[in-house]
Amino acid sequence: MTTSRSIPRSPAKTRAAAREPRPAYECDACGHQPPKWVGRCPECGEWGSIVESTVTGPMAAGRVVSSRVPAEPARPIAEISATPARARPTGVTELDRVLGGGLVPGAVVLLAGEPGVGKSTLLLDVAQQWAAGAGSPSLVVSGEESVSQVRLRAERMGALHERLYLASESDLSAVLGHLDAVKPGLLVLDSVQTISMPGTEGVPGGVTQVRAVTAALVAVAKERGIATILVGHVTKDGQVAGPRVLEHLVDVVLHFEGDKHSSLRLVRGVKNRFGTADEVGCFEMHESGISSLPDPSGLFLTRSTEPVPGTCVTVAMEGRRALVTEVQALIGAAVPGSPRRTVSGLDGARLAMVLAVLQRRTDSLKLHDREVFAATVGGIRVVEPAADLAVALAVASGGLDLAIAPHLVAIGEVGLTGEVRRVGAVPRRLAEATRLGFTFALVPAGCGPDATGVRAKGLRVVEVANVRAALQWAARASAG
Repeated sequence: MTTSRSIPRSPAKTRAAAREPRPAYECDACGHQPPKWVGRCPECGEWGSIVESTVTGPMAAGRVVSSRVPAEPARPIAEISATPARARPTGVTELDRVLGGGLVPGAVVLLAGEPGVGKSTLLLDVAQQWAAGAGSPSLVVSGEESVSQVRLRAERMGALHERLYLASESDLSAVLGHLDAVKPGLLVLDSVQTISMPGTEGVPGGVTQVRAVTAALVAVAKERGIATILVGHVTKDGQVAGPRVLEHLVDVVLHFEGDKHSSLRLVRGVKNRFGTADEVGCFEMHESGISSLPDPSGLFLTRSTEPVPGTCVTVAMEGRRALVTEVQALIGAAVPGSPRRTVSGLDGARLAMVLAVLQRRTDSLKLHDREVFAATVGGIRVVEPAADLAVALAVASGGLDLAIAPHLVAIGEVGLTGEVRRVGAVPRRLAEATRLGFTFALVPAGCGPDATGVRAKGLRVVEVANVRAALQWAARASAG
């Protein structure tokens, strides 16, 4: 009887097979790597986005790298000058506030926002201010609009400086050619998803292309010392579109937020290697462009001659900035079934919790069958727990038809047992309320002048332990 036996492969062939590239697959929309080709990406649900890529085997990744002479030797830290990393103001004060003083030569900034929110308008103003004050040209490269369209916007804004250059390109090689010709100090690329890199797989805007284009621009910016601002798209949930590595490649990540139906715009810092990452800049959109708002608190207050039931003022924190904000509530008629709870600019879950606390912890408010509508003034979004007390007082004021004194502010988080909990940055909030002329403040227990050591002139601060005490003090302030 004949037995078959396998012929062993030679060690050389085994090593060669280990070094052979193996096929791999990657989603060109989100970067997910499935084990095999599929028609629809299981991560993002995009059809036809799975493309084949090539990765090297483990033997290639484990090769020994030989040393070489570095281009610049390592030096003691005390001998290194920090002057090249100093920020240069852009001329747009609110943007400089978020950036930590301005743009650093060679820094790469990623500005992301929804379509139509005003990213191109803001950056055109930044390029104009840079060209007028920095002493070096600025270059705006648009991959979405023609130079004539950008020129029309620039005329409306008055951004026609002679050192402001425009170009419309979608090829990275052409963009680098413009950099050689103009030699700008500032480059604005609108947007990075529209630029393609020759010799790289994938379509423009795909994961592979965006990653390669961004890496190349970061290298050029560092080499030539060009401050670079990249415009990025966002997904449906407001996150930066493209691979997560995109945010790690750049130095600063900014989110441009705002409601299209409101003139208020916010630039929020998410990542900043040159300063704090929790700053917020405020802007106002108008027909002639965009302008900074160094004191935006007045936008979030209504100016009425007499107190109106259903309103209460709080002080919200946007980054390190304290903003005095008015909360309004309307109590509708009793309806059978499940009444509506509608919010605008507030957290719907926290409103439902505050209503349950008022229903359970007070004797005079019956809200289980009433429709409740709550909103902020001016289009600002306030979701921090520190606004709970103001929401509770606004709802109670509307339900009882009793107006709260216009000179009162309420700050505090409401717990399920009705207690008013501590919140952060109370001294900064009280200072902002004092600056705007408020004379009475309700704060959580342990946040008063005796506990913090901060006394605001002209402002009476009262500590309240629970919602019931807050309602009583609000009634006294309104009567007296």
